[in-house]
Amino acid sequence: MDMTVLTETVSPYFAPVKSALERLAETVAAAIPALAPYKEALWWMLPASAVILILFLLVVRAALKAPKKQPAMPAEATPSPAEPAATAKPEPQAAPKASAPKPAPATAPEPAPEGTGVMKSLKSGLSKTRNALSSGVDALFKGGRVLDDDLLEELEELLITSDVGVRTTMEIIETLSEKASEISNSAELKAALKALLLERISFDVPPEETMKKPHVMMVVGVNGVGKTTTIGKLATRFVREGKKVIIVAGDTFRAAASEQLTVWADRSGADIVRHKDNSDPAAVAFDGVQAAVSRNADIVIIDTAGRLHTKKNLMEELKKIRRSVSKTIEDGPHETLMVVDATTGQNALTQAQLFHEAVGIDGVALTKLDGTAKGGIVIGITSTLGVPLKYIGIGEQADDLRPFDAEEFADALL
Repeated sequence: MDMTVLTETVSPYFAPVKSALERLAETVAAAIPALAPYKEALWWMLPASAVILILFLLVVRAALKAPKKQPAMPAEATPSPAEPAATAKPEPQAAPKASAPKPAPATAPEPAPEGTGVMKSLKSGLSKTRNALSSGVDALFKGGRVLDDDLLEELEELLITSDVGVRTTMEIIETLSEKASEISNSAELKAALKALLLERISFDVPPEETMKKPHVMMVVGVNGVGKTTTIGKLATRFVREGKKVIIVAGDTFRAAASEQLTVWADRSGADIVRHKDNSDPAAVAFDGVQAAVSRNADIVIIDTAGRLHTKKNLMEELKKIRRSVSKTIEDGPHETLMVVDATTGQNALTQAQLFHEAVGIDGVALTKLDGTAKGGIVIGITSTLGVPLKYIGIGEQADDLRPFDAEEFADALL
């Protein structure tokens, strides 16, 4: 078609549109003075802008629709098992995918993580002590040194600063000096140390199955060592084992002591026997044992007031509690467990010695072992007193109070 003819054909339709756009341009220029110089160009810029805006909206709409098409594809692919040829081909590929998850449980059985988890937790709790002791032993052999008197003297200092105790340290050093020719590196020294430690911390503890019923446990210790928390954690452990437990709130002097034990009893599922504040602890213990007999309880845990080991009148009170218990159960209490704070170092050993002399200790629960670099106190207490370490606390959770295992402890320490 000739351009002249085309122009003549389109002009009648375009002229009104152009006229309308020019009027719109004049209106815009009047409203916005800054655009007045561009009034002549505005009539065609406005439709151009409109076209650009429409194109932009179309692009955005297409982009928003794009993700919806992708999830629709699998939906169409999955219901197409009607095509025999199409489904026959994916099946061989699906077979290896299905077999891949099967070996996963076999390579990661649950018992293995549980065992390694216990050791990992123990090592984590003893990390401060291990870093001080194990790293210290490694440092002794740097520079090609041999196990001579100088090295043994440094090892002696390392053991004493780890709160192993002077007497126990001297015994260990004397034994190692006799075996000096058999030890040439840190690994051999650690093995020899581990064997010597095991000799001092291993005890034959009767299994719980042989305990009398009710088994009466009196828990003693100075204030601030974690005695109440230890009682609560012990109750939790025994209840989980299916035992009926009674907690006796014998600390009638400390404010809120009975309330704290009541919270632990509710949390663990144990029963509790308590009197008013400032009641006679021996009377509370007597009623607690009577309740245990009548309710056919398995274990009785008697809390006692925290006391300084230098206060004779308070130590006498423990003896009175023992006599009160024995009125109902002839050989009770069957166990006197002392709770000791590991972070107090040699003072913990002093406390344990004086309590042992006053009332007799059958076992020790060592708390806050994860908060000290002086875990050697374990060796000092057991070797000095000749009583077993029964429980160690390596964290704040109920499960972090663990029955003491000498071999696990030695492995985690060195």
